[in-house]
Amino acid sequence: MQTFDLNGFISLYDSSLKLWTLILVILGYWIMALSISRRIVRSFGSLSALGFRKYPTVAGRSFQASDLSGRIAGDNLLHAECFSFSKGGPSFLGFRRFSTTILTPDSNGGAFPSDLLSSKTLLTPERTIGLYEDLVVPVTNFHNEDHGLMVLAGDVFDVPIRKDIIHRVVRWQLAKRQQGTHSTKTISEVSGTGRKPWQQKGLGRARHGSLRGPQFRGGATMHGPKPRSHAFKLNKKVRRLGLKIALSARAAEGKLLVFEDLEVPTHKTKNIVNYVNQMENTKKLLLVDGGPINEKLKLAIQNLHYVNVLPSIGLNVYSILQHDTLVMSRDAVNRIVERMHTPINR
Repeated sequence: MQTFDLNGFISLYDSSLKLWTLILVILGYWIMALSISRRIVRSFGSLSALGFRKYPTVAGRSFQASDLSGRIAGDNLLHAECFSFSKGGPSFLGFRRFSTTILTPDSNGGAFPSDLLSSKTLLTPERTIGLYEDLVVPVTNFHNEDHGLMVLAGDVFDVPIRKDIIHRVVRWQLAKRQQGTHSTKTISEVSGTGRKPWQQKGLGRARHGSLRGPQFRGGATMHGPKPRSHAFKLNKKVRRLGLKIALSARAAEGKLLVFEDLEVPTHKTKNIVNYVNQMENTKKLLLVDGGPINEKLKLAIQNLHYVNVLPSIGLNVYSILQHDTLVMSRDAVNRIVERMHTPINR
């Protein structure tokens, strides 16, 4: 009679388990290596898209490795770089060039097929707004003359745009400027007799003690408006931030112009009209000067409803929003920046 060998079965089971464990580990490493290779291929893309070719081509001609040092097509190249790329296989040569001109279908580069060149206007990528970066803007005048460059402080002209702050500041401005002279008359102020119109009982009519009540024609107004101030408190930090946001919005739109000064040769209105017509996409213009406004400028714009002028001390959020273009003198920019950097008195 045969007996079951338990020890032999256990040893055989352990051997098979170790074998299968080894197989699974090898399979896992293989899958991991395959996944990594796929990621590398996907990240680098095709060799032709990256310019990694065995024989790089420029302007439709193939170049050998020895030709890269001296032969570069085109006269508009600033410089070129040659580099190699190798990853577990044959080495590939890469070629990168930097151009100082923009190629269009009308260019003289005959080596480039015209159907591959775009006829659309190339746009530079827009910068990110609200990074508190200093801005460099050109300085001109009404005659469009070059007066150099000016650096705009990033903490004043490049702050994040927040519509909620603008809304709060505009509401505060409109409420503060409201006159509040509305008034209605109460029963003690309305004109009329104080006599009881009819007797209390006996006539079957409603009882009344005066004809000046609100239910009668010409009578009083109950709970009507009285002269008062509509202004409410808004923190100075919020007011200052609102002005910074408005200036940053105009700067981001390209609607903030900096002039050397706002001097005009004469008081003729036609000169200002010609200056405004030269500006692109300008419907309403706000001029901001540093100090007192020039009398010639006042006379020149007083008949133009779409041109207004303010001193720097009077610059506010609502006025900036009412005008699509903001023109500031160099002195006005300096004063605004100084005002924004002044500590708030508590």
